Amino acid sequence: MWARRGILAAVLGLVCLAVAPSVAPAQAKPVWLCKPGLADNPCKPGLGTTLASPSGEPLRTERVKADKRPKIDCFYVYPTVSDDPTPNSDLTVDPEERSIALYQAARYSQHCRVFAPMYRQITLSQLLGGGAVTERMRRTAYSDVAAAWKAYLRKYNRGRAVVLIGHSQGTGVLRQLIADRIDPRRSVRERVVSAILLGGDVLVEKGRDVGGDFDHIRACRSAKQLGCVVAFSTFDAPVPADSLFGRPGNALFGGDPDKQDVLCVNPAALGGGSGRLDTIFPSAPFAPGTTIGAATALVGTPRVAATTPWVEFRGAYSGRCSSADDANVLQLTDAPGAPHLNPVPEASWGLHLVDANIALGNLVRLVGRQAKRYERESG
Repeated sequence: MWARRGILAAVLGLVCLAVAPSVAPAQAKPVWLCKPGLADNPCKPGLGTTLASPSGEPLRTERVKADKRPKIDCFYVYPTVSDDPTPNSDLTVDPEERSIALYQAARYSQHCRVFAPMYRQITLSQLLGGGAVTERMRRTAYSDVAAAWKAYLRKYNRGRAVVLIGHSQGTGVLRQLIADRIDPRRSVRERVVSAILLGGDVLVEKGRDVGGDFDHIRACRSAKQLGCVVAFSTFDAPVPADSLFGRPGNALFGGDPDKQDVLCVNPAALGGGSGRLDTIFPSAPFAPGTTIGAATALVGTPRVAATTPWVEFRGAYSGRCSSADDANVLQLTDAPGAPHLNPVPEASWGLHLVDANIALGNLVRLVGRQAKRYERESG
């Protein structure tokens, strides 16, 4: 299933999503995976956390308090997880969508109301099976997110600030949504606290923090900055020449290597250099019996027997943005005792499957600081 042919098809599907046309098949009514007030909401778990050593030894538990009345929202688009047998998934909430929302989005509920639409994404069976990815498949996926964003603005936003969060296929969709409907519109753009766009090669003009994908929304280089982007792909080894992330201009992602760079922002050191990563995972394994659940287990992250919903490893890894070999990626360094993580399904992917969790503590903390700053500046 992880054959090279399937891998190339998968990445091609993600890339094409990033350039999906704005005209697309309409979806009548959004279906929400996460939304305030939703029964059995996977983005609203308890926040109790077990702190663990780099090797996975439990140290102590912490009570983590959510903001009583969050002033901001988070709009999350999940990566490729669907095990539906069709080219595009349906809108039924299956275990893999619930699990990915828990893993990647739920922790942000500490500081924001989380909205996550279901969308008819291109499925794993289509991408990994080597089948063609058509324009209609791509437009179908994008149209659902665009419709949900429109509904969110009309029914739920009410002038509130918002953080955009995506990974992999979700980042590809959000790159297009931002380019189409947010970056060109000042009134909407000014509500964006930040955009966390992981594992999807956000492009900027060479040597700059803006341009490329967006004309106005630039890289986050300070916790005081608002309306900015955090983006990276994670590796813990030299980036292979055939890497699927970090370099513009390859046959899969496009871009112009003479004029553009792939953006890397280190959430542990926004201004540059190295920083300690706060890695957070749910204590529950990813949905057993699913394709992504099986793949995630192969990465080799430390496991902890915990009674809390979350496990946090502070300083098990440090990270820095590296441009070695013309690949802009977040390079990890293991702390003593921390497991060296495995690239899955192969070296060209790096640590793609843990992009959203490897620095989740840093990212959530940044969102909290940005939310407070937005509130102060907006009066």
